Amino acid sequence: MPLEPAHRPLPGPRQILADSGSLYLANAIIGFIFAASGPVAIILAVGSNGGLSESALSSWIFGAFFLNGLITLLFCTLYRQPLVFFWTIPGTVLVGPALGHLAWPEVIGAFLATGALMFVLGLSGWVRRAMSAVPMPIVMGMVAGVFLRFGLGLVHAVRDDFWIAAPMVVAFLLLSATAAWARPFRFIPPLIGALIVGAVAVALLGKFQSSGGGLVGAHLLAQPEFVLPVFSWRAMVELVVPLAITVLVVQNGQGFAVLDAAGHKAPINVITVACGAGSMLAALVGTVSTCLTGPVNAIISASGERHRHYTAGLAVGVFALAFGLLAPVFTRLMLATPPAFIAALAGLAMLRVLQTAFNVSFRERFTLGALVTFLVTVADVPIFHIGAPFWGLVIGYAVSRLLERKDFGTAASKGP
Repeated sequence: MPLEPAHRPLPGPRQILADSGSLYLANAIIGFIFAASGPVAIILAVGSNGGLSESALSSWIFGAFFLNGLITLLFCTLYRQPLVFFWTIPGTVLVGPALGHLAWPEVIGAFLATGALMFVLGLSGWVRRAMSAVPMPIVMGMVAGVFLRFGLGLVHAVRDDFWIAAPMVVAFLLLSATAAWARPFRFIPPLIGALIVGAVAVALLGKFQSSGGGLVGAHLLAQPEFVLPVFSWRAMVELVVPLAITVLVVQNGQGFAVLDAAGHKAPINVITVACGAGSMLAALVGTVSTCLTGPVNAIISASGERHRHYTAGLAVGVFALAFGLLAPVFTRLMLATPPAFIAALAGLAMLRVLQTAFNVSFRERFTLGALVTFLVTVADVPIFHIGAPFWGLVIGYAVSRLLERKDFGTAASKGP
């Protein structure tokens, strides 16, 4: 399958300005704030628990926003579609357990190998076939198993720091419940409301820890850390295939579905090539694999005229560049908050994803394989120094092949 051509003619500055508007800017702001809140908290939670330094986390966030912002600007211009690229959240979570027994350079090597694999798949046109190789319920069983600890972390945050986490949960629930009928609250995403309430609670309780010089001691502009990768077989086996699946199936698949529902025809092969190239470049500064984001693209394509949606994507790209350049300041700001604040924010950000993962895993077909995958992943027992998420996929798939053969026949008759 050939790579999809760009939209011609390319929009110039006047055309972009004519297609822009307050609605698209507002959608871009909401979408970007979503990306810069809960998902960033997940990076900080995973990296901090894995022993990464503040400078390494800052470099990770720089790559996640600045480099992916550049790709976003390029693709929104070339294809006149809301094609926003960020990083794989499930992939970020997968890295967490690996940091317990893999060195950071080994993880970087796996990031590079994952990018190379996706780059080749994109050029070959085999993406659709690769996406359908493992049944989605089994994949989502692995995702549910990995994400479960974030849901538990939310509960533990309420237990450990009630007056910070509980108001965040209440704000999230109230905004979720009232957004459908109370017009003033429709433009406040529940996650953003939880962030604001949590920040106020931290300030009122005086729990903002400005140690290490506070924000004054942080570098203003990003100083990316370039890590020499180490290619080890255990990191390759444990991370490459699961990371590629989270990008190609979980994240990109969600993004393609969102754009298709909004009337856009996303260039699947070119996007896969971009994810591969972007992942290899981002890996050099310690950033997990690049993907086409689902939630942000859903936000910016939810309203307005379809042919103008790309301008919201361009705005998100500009915001991402600025956020990436100022990554040290935002990283130190987030790390100065209590652990319960980050845990609650990350847990709330994962609630809907965790709900979707369970729904897809146990809705209809491959339910036994999905259950086995989930249990093996949650058990978190490495085999041959290879993490549980990989073995969850392998064992769950094997169980389905043995005991759920009719489901494979049904899936083949329905097509990918």
